[in-house]
Amino acid sequence: MRARHFTSAALARGARRSLAIALGLAPFGLVVGVLAAGKGLSLVETGLMSGLVFAGASQILALDLWTHPAPILAVTFAAFAVNLRMALMGPALAAWLEKLSGWRLWGNLFLLVDHGFALAIAEGRKGERDGGFLFGAGLVLWVAWLACSLLGHVLGTALRPPRGHPLFFAALAAFVSLLVPLWRGRHDALPWLAAAGVALPVARLAPHGAWHVVAAALAGGLVGAWRERRQGTA
Repeated sequence: MRARHFTSAALARGARRSLAIALGLAPFGLVVGVLAAGKGLSLVETGLMSGLVFAGASQILALDLWTHPAPILAVTFAAFAVNLRMALMGPALAAWLEKLSGWRLWGNLFLLVDHGFALAIAEGRKGERDGGFLFGAGLVLWVAWLACSLLGHVLGTALRPPRGHPLFFAALAAFVSLLVPLWRGRHDALPWLAAAGVALPVARLAPHGAWHVVAAALAGGLVGAWRERRQGTA
C-alpha cells in the first residue's frame, strides 16, 4: 500500500520539475552565504545553518539581526513568526502525506518549503498525489540551497564586501519581494497597516533585536482574525 503513495518514478519526476526553481533560488542562496561570511560564520557553520534550517527568509532575518552577543530569544521569536506560515502547509498537503510514515513522512516535512509547496499544489490540481514527487522536488531544492549558500560563503570570504555595501540591503529587499505574491487585494490592507503601525514604534523603543517583527506579526494576525470573524458573522 505504501509504495502506491511514494514511488521512485514520482520522485524522479518531482526532481526534474524543480530544477528550474532551484536555479531561481541560486541568487538568494548566494546572498545568504555572503551575509553569513560577513557575520563571521565559518563555512561549516553556514552549511549547518542552511542544511538544518532550510528557510531563506528566516536565515536572512537571523543574519541581519545577528550581533555579538547575539539576541537569541528575539531572533528565535522573529524566525518563528516568519515561518509560522509553514504550519498551514502540512494540512493543505494532507492528501499527499496521510498515507506516508517513517522517513517518507518526516523527510517530506523537513524538505517542505514555499517553492516545493507551490509546485505540489500546482501538480495536485492535475491529480498528482504521490509523496515521492513532493520528496524529489524538496530534495533538489535542499541540495541547491545548501550548495549555493556554501558557494556564497566562499565568495563572501574572498571579496569581503565592506559594511554598508548594497549587498547587505538584501535582507530588506528579500522581505519586500515576499510581499508581492502575498497581496490578495484591498481586504489585506487593514492587517498590513496594523502590522506596520505597530512595527515602527516598537523598532524605535526596542532598536536591538527583532521584537518589532514579533509585535508586527501578532498585531497583523489579530487584526486579520478579527476581520475574518466579523465578516463571517455579518
